[in-house]
Amino acid sequence: MKKTLIIAGIMGAFAINAHAQSSVTLYGTLDAGLVYSNNQGGHNNWQQGSGTVSDTYFGLRGSEDLGGGLHAIFTLEDGFNLNSGKFTESNTMFNRQAFVGLQSDQYGTLTLGRQYDSVVDYLGPLSEAGSGYGNNLAAHPFDNDNLDNSFSIKNAVKYQSANYSGFRFGGLYGFSNDAGQFANNRAYSAGASYTNGGLNVAAAYLQLNNSLGGSNLSNGAVSAGDGNNANLTAALQRTYGVGANYAYGPATVGFVWTHTQDDNLIAGGQGGGSISGFTVPTGTNLHLDNFEINGKYALTPALSLNGAYTFTDGKATGGTTSGDPKWHTVSLQADYSLSKRTDVYVEGVYQHASGQLGDGQQNVAMINTLSPSSSGNQVAATVGLRHRF
Repeated sequence: MKKTLIIAGIMGAFAINAHAQSSVTLYGTLDAGLVYSNNQGGHNNWQQGSGTVSDTYFGLRGSEDLGGGLHAIFTLEDGFNLNSGKFTESNTMFNRQAFVGLQSDQYGTLTLGRQYDSVVDYLGPLSEAGSGYGNNLAAHPFDNDNLDNSFSIKNAVKYQSANYSGFRFGGLYGFSNDAGQFANNRAYSAGASYTNGGLNVAAAYLQLNNSLGGSNLSNGAVSAGDGNNANLTAALQRTYGVGANYAYGPATVGFVWTHTQDDNLIAGGQGGGSISGFTVPTGTNLHLDNFEINGKYALTPALSLNGAYTFTDGKATGGTTSGDPKWHTVSLQADYSLSKRTDVYVEGVYQHASGQLGDGQQNVAMINTLSPSSSGNQVAATVGLRHRF
């Protein structure tokens, strides 16, 4: 009897140990709120928003211990509209991320599938929109640099290094999967970051090659018409930038600069619809520099304030006339944590636009996630509830 109990105990211990070495986690964020804007297409508007501050999504993340510091990992992640339940990309369930790979404690991680690029991974966390507390309304016009992860890269092979005394680096390559046109609709990026105490610095680069040039766009690295696609679509897109932030006690301050080149711009969209009064002549080149200053201050362990100012300086060439569009965006948010997982927020955003987008098209204000204004000014305010799990 005693031997039977001992054997049963040993078998139970092995079963518990084996179970502990494999795990699958359900996670996500639900963000819903009421949004007021003074001008969307010439009218003020009250609406119920989903993902106004943080993206609404759920995901599955798994890991299996293979021994020797090696793990098999996977992630499946889907974005959706909390108000309607619809996917953010039609007919695609895991429209944010879907990948499998190997992770080594010593050498880093190699993954294959649909994934975010190095700008999102390394530079995004230093920006107001891409940081952990989330602020989609504060993203740069069109989210032109993808710091707010408006799109992910399909058919991607990605490497991320281990943490070497605060230094990390990585890169990604997205295949076109377009038979006979290897260079069309492909993507590649690289980035690095360094953390030392309260200091965090990062740099990143992203290039999308001829995303409209392939014969089978639906299979490419970034497909035209995706609901989760870039707001700007061009024959050649390049983004690069640097950033830094410093945390001291309850305060964090940061600066981010990005430069985006969209050559032979084909289409532009914002807030789920076309831009009123914004038509892009074939062959237009739109180059944008974004200069962002951001900060956060924890008044108490539960209550924090964060805000940002961004100046976006643009140059449009290649049409019959040139343009010099500019945007000034200011955001301020107060957030109160009800628990470790649930918080409430209130936020206000103001944007002023000036100049022209080329060929006589007057520039307009277009706060991220909202439909554009009919003028150069737009104000938005939101109050909402967010739950993370």
